[in-house]
Amino acid sequence: MARNRSECALLPQPLIIRAIVPNIAGEVQVVLFDIGGVLVELSGVATMLRWLGPGVTVDEMWRRWLSSDVVRRFESGRATPEEFSAQIIHDMSLPVSEEEFLLTFTGWLQGLYPGALDMVRSVPGSFTRATLSNTNALHWTRMMQDFELEHAFDHHFASHLTGLLKPDAEVFAHIAKTLGCPPQAIFFLDDNLLNVDAARNAGFRSVRVQGASEARAALMEAGIIHASSYRAR
Repeated sequence: MARNRSECALLPQPLIIRAIVPNIAGEVQVVLFDIGGVLVELSGVATMLRWLGPGVTVDEMWRRWLSSDVVRRFESGRATPEEFSAQIIHDMSLPVSEEEFLLTFTGWLQGLYPGALDMVRSVPGSFTRATLSNTNALHWTRMMQDFELEHAFDHHFASHLTGLLKPDAEVFAHIAKTLGCPPQAIFFLDDNLLNVDAARNAGFRSVRVQGASEARAALMEAGIIHASSYRAR
């Protein structure tokens, strides 16, 4: 997830140091994108921090979110929105009603980062383009249809459809097997360090980025796209 622009100024900004990516285009077959926080801007982090109260850091919020049983069940398609809302409010002591939580949660999608689709489309056809997202039925249709992501990629790995979640090792093994390529031939971009580290442990080439501009820079450093082929709108 990424922050809503209007809320960014209200939050301490974590320093993200992105490792320099060597030119690896000749060794990569698949470019794999996280969606939220890389292609689509969300307001979820800022909202959750506000609900959780002072003293909870972004890293602590992520730890609670990713380790939550009900979040895992919901994002793997095994819990209804109503079950998810009731349990997450209870588990995290959130000061909102179930109705307010669901309404706010559904509206976390802010839209595509500027230039995101153009950046994705600039990836040459010699590479397989895919997404890997921990997501849910409330967000998926809008991301695919309203944001026009469905046909911009060759494959989508959505957690609520596959039943597999980042940062579990099983999801990375599933992707490599499904796409029929070795893990080291997959270049993965994600905004969450937990997921980046898990992907690296699975043999993927992975880098942490936030937003489309950082994703574009990483792809250019990797030699996958070039300035002459990219035209941001």
